Amino acid sequence: MGTLAQIWRHPIKAHGREAIVNARLEPGRALPLDRLWAVAHEKAKLDASTDGWHRCPNFSRGASAPLLQAMECRVDQASQTLTLTHPAKPGITLNPDDEADQARLIDWLQDFTPDGRPRPVKIVKAQNAMTDSQTVSLSLMNLASNQEIGELLGQEISPLRWRGNMLVTGLDPWEERGWIGKNIRIGSAEFYIRKEITRCRMTEANPDTGTRDADTLGALKRGWDIQEMGVHAVVTKAGEITVDDKVEVL
Repeated sequence: MGTLAQIWRHPIKAHGREAIVNARLEPGRALPLDRLWAVAHEKAKLDASTDGWHRCPNFSRGASAPLLQAMECRVDQASQTLTLTHPAKPGITLNPDDEADQARLIDWLQDFTPDGRPRPVKIVKAQNAMTDSQTVSLSLMNLASNQEIGELLGQEISPLRWRGNMLVTGLDPWEERGWIGKNIRIGSAEFYIRKEITRCRMTEANPDTGTRDADTLGALKRGWDIQEMGVHAVVTKAGEITVDDKVEVL
């Protein structure tokens, strides 16, 4: 049995992260305020038939703009604003649904896009969440698996590289890979573990600096002949999750 050590949400996909203590979950829904918005780039091809969900390549993200990994986010629900901060420049506070604030954000983000990459042009809002697939889920990471990757690389690897929602301690390394097709309970919520999460170059970037400094994909290949880290957990029973809740396979 593991323990829920951390909960993270990412209100704007690939643009900042925020630790929270608890959350109320509903079946088939994402973690509240997780990946509700995304930043479309100039080459995006957005399909109006997808109920507000679009594929990852349509958006600015850490795989092509590693500096984004060092961004943090703070939510002020009373004022309906987000504050984004980054070590490279002063932060910005905005309402992501306000057109004027969206324009300010697009301008603020220009410095994070490498030369030759599509520029950010538009804020897009999802009906549920802009997760990696249309089957909306939370991402669960095993901290013991992350530690093994760091040991193989000979350096400390922050679990924040993986941008997971639920970080779990107290498991054997890679134990989560055996949960595919099973159900688990965390707090009073229950989940179906749908599949593993295929990883991209985003994870090579240090979440403190935004510089690529670890061959995470190479480590996964050399150590375990995989490109996956973490699992997709689909909410099947409503409930609340709180840091220090037990994680139980049903």
